[in-house]
Amino acid sequence: ALKPPLEPGPALLSGGGCAWVRSGNWGVSSIAPGCPGAVSCPPLRKYSRPGWTGPEEPAVATLAGPARISIPEFSLHTFIIFLFACLLQGCVDHPIVLTEAVCNPLYSRQMMSELLFECYQVPKVSYGVDSLYSFYHNKRQNWPCSGLVISSGYQCTHILPVLEGRLDAKNCKRINLGGCQAAVYLQRLLQLKYPGHFAAITLSRMEEILHEHSYIAEDYIEELQKWRSPEYYENNMHKMQLPFSNKLLGSTLTSEEKQERRQQQLRRLQELNARRREEKLQLDQERLDRLLYVQELLEDGQMDQFHKALVELNMDSAEELQSYINKLSLSVEQTKQKILQAEVNIEVDVVDSKPETPDLDPLGSEQSLEDVESINEFEPLFAEEQPEVEKPVAAVQPVFNLAEYHQLFLGTERIRAPEIVFQPSLIGEDQAGIAETMQYVLERYPKEQQAILVQNVFLTGGNTMYPGLKARVQKELLEMRPFQSSFQVHLASSPVLDAWYGARDWAVEYMTREEGWITRKDYEEKGGEYLKEHCASNVYVPIRLPKQAPRTAEALAPSRALTSSTGNPCEQA
Repeated sequence: ALKPPLEPGPALLSGGGCAWVRSGNWGVSSIAPGCPGAVSCPPLRKYSRPGWTGPEEPAVATLAGPARISIPEFSLHTFIIFLFACLLQGCVDHPIVLTEAVCNPLYSRQMMSELLFECYQVPKVSYGVDSLYSFYHNKRQNWPCSGLVISSGYQCTHILPVLEGRLDAKNCKRINLGGCQAAVYLQRLLQLKYPGHFAAITLSRMEEILHEHSYIAEDYIEELQKWRSPEYYENNMHKMQLPFSNKLLGSTLTSEEKQERRQQQLRRLQELNARRREEKLQLDQERLDRLLYVQELLEDGQMDQFHKALVELNMDSAEELQSYINKLSLSVEQTKQKILQAEVNIEVDVVDSKPETPDLDPLGSEQSLEDVESINEFEPLFAEEQPEVEKPVAAVQPVFNLAEYHQLFLGTERIRAPEIVFQPSLIGEDQAGIAETMQYVLERYPKEQQAILVQNVFLTGGNTMYPGLKARVQKELLEMRPFQSSFQVHLASSPVLDAWYGARDWAVEYMTREEGWITRKDYEEKGGEYLKEHCASNVYVPIRLPKQAPRTAEALAPSRALTSSTGNPCEQA
């Protein structure tokens, strides 16, 4: 049964990333387990049923993702249906907090606002960016309102400069690499290394390896040199066990199992022979009845019909007809006796007896040959055996350990897969890595603002949970910043869930304010693409249609002259 809808009042938080969707209301302190994203994921990870959460369970989902994905309305439509099952009352009387992609296109926001206000009758809605919500949640005392947010997720990585608490959208940059590309790269590496386990090296197992066994090297080249040492390889190599079956192909059956198997095969053969005898008896009986009918024509003196029937039967005389009748009568009697004998002797000793071979008769030669052929196929199964002579056959032992054969040895793959976010050229991508993009963004500001931004470099997103990532970013900043300059790098307390917690904190703080909330009146007056900015939102850039310049008298003069010149032909004449 459906759970009753939420009581009017509390805001529903909705945010979905490329990999997971979570839902909840602002009044709960815990988050329900997320479900895979519906549309933003790659084809191998598409799912069609996000699930259902009730009123006492969280009801928030996130729909971030690459800005190049301009169809979030399709991914959230299915989610909205599950989230607002309380539509049985006709509307959703709850404010909604949604996350969207960085620099989300106006058309996507317009479609989502139209869906919420027109279809679900929500009172007001607010849009924000998941990484900025995470930045908002991790604000501590004496933290500057400015900073450089590095958000790395399942599909892409964003570099977002924040000045005075607002996003500087003009200088935001995106790298089209994330956890998905790292998992695919690791899958290809291990499939080339272990071609015998090609099918077992799946994408889900690669994601598990990335989360549990991979790390970011502080110095990639130096770390690769360490792996050349056998001692370092043995101490740092990880093993992953693949599933396998311990059942041996060469295992033998016991004598009791063999006996039971023979009995089953004999019963099947008996059923087959009995069915064939019945079919043969029915066919012979029909032929015999037809021949007896022709013989009755001869006895009744109907010679014309008798000779016509002989021609149809391809016979020359009455003597030949009588000979076929005698043979068929004998064959029918023999078949009936065999059927009765088979019904009496149901239990047959497998060792001391062989399957019955039907007799060959002139009229049923075709069926008899078929019986013989079928029995010959089963003949090796019923060879006479002497139990006292049979010797036990030892089980075939493998020459190697199956468990060790189905193991993956993870060496340099632990650092090669996550390294692509710093060196996209490893997978053939013509893009800049995190360090180069971060330096490019900083160089677009004057030195004073650069010093402010690097004082709060914030890492968030599921792809920033690799051990060693914070140290690697610190090393890259140390190389690009001036001598003896200071900087600070912070990692989100929970890179995966802080976006939801930040949206909850924002909803609690701004529930009674008008800042950041788009009401139905705003939607009707300013359109569905309208956005009220706040500390965790995108920058609103309204659509500016070019105005048509007024037509001056000088521009109208040539048209008037042309009109006068193309007047009435009679007047011109």
